[in-house]
Amino acid sequence: MNFPNPLMAPVVALALKAGEAILPFWRAGVQVVQKADESPVTAADMAAHDVIVAGLTALAPDIPILSEEDANIAQSVRAGWQRWWLVDPLDGTKEFISGSEEFTVNIALVEQGRVVFGVVSMPTSGRFYVGGAGLGAWRGDQGGEPSPIAVRHELAPGEAFTVVASRRHTSPEQERLLAGLGASLGELQLTNIGSSLKFCLLAEGAADCYPRLAPTSQWDTAAAQGVLEGAGGEVLDLSGEVFCYPPRESLLNASFLALPAKAVWRGKLLELARS
Repeated sequence: MNFPNPLMAPVVALALKAGEAILPFWRAGVQVVQKADESPVTAADMAAHDVIVAGLTALAPDIPILSEEDANIAQSVRAGWQRWWLVDPLDGTKEFISGSEEFTVNIALVEQGRVVFGVVSMPTSGRFYVGGAGLGAWRGDQGGEPSPIAVRHELAPGEAFTVVASRRHTSPEQERLLAGLGASLGELQLTNIGSSLKFCLLAEGAADCYPRLAPTSQWDTAAAQGVLEGAGGEVLDLSGEVFCYPPRESLLNASFLALPAKAVWRGKLLELARS
């Protein structure tokens, strides 16, 4: 398929190749090392990182790379970047370690702090998602022709409002937000899933909202934000502004809301989040 951005197809291929580098370590008793921030890292993370860095450097040697596994780049250096790759070689390391299939490879192209497009691949199945604002979004399987995907802006009769959440991370603020949504929109159906797949469920119309009022890092969200935006969704901060990735000192994200851009309940969600 001819994607609208010429970098999309080679980055999809690279994300799938990184997934192939991960698979030999999956469910193989891989050794886990704790990083300085106490998050886990494995040989699989590093294998995928090496594949991605080599591939992106060959593809576009003028675009710098910020990867979770090589993030110790001074803010003074990053502040001069106009566009860069934002990479999580293995998103959902805890899911990977536990033997779950809910881990992904995330690669995003960021320009002036905004996501141009993102690719999310699932190593265990060969499924991938790709998309960007104004470009469209697609879901495909390795070796097959990708299909366009889109968010759902309205529920079908009898369909439950579905909120997607992390298996491992919540907060009192998030629980209060969910309670308010339930009171306003009726009983919620909660879907728990790991890694950036939460955004992808929204992008393909299988869920309605992903509020995150608990910590994430920039590489956790950028690629899947691109997919969601291409599918007609948006990611907002709690003031209602588009979620961006400026080259600030901290690589941690603020709270955010992921949703269909034209959702009729958008205003209510923002009101609840602000309160």
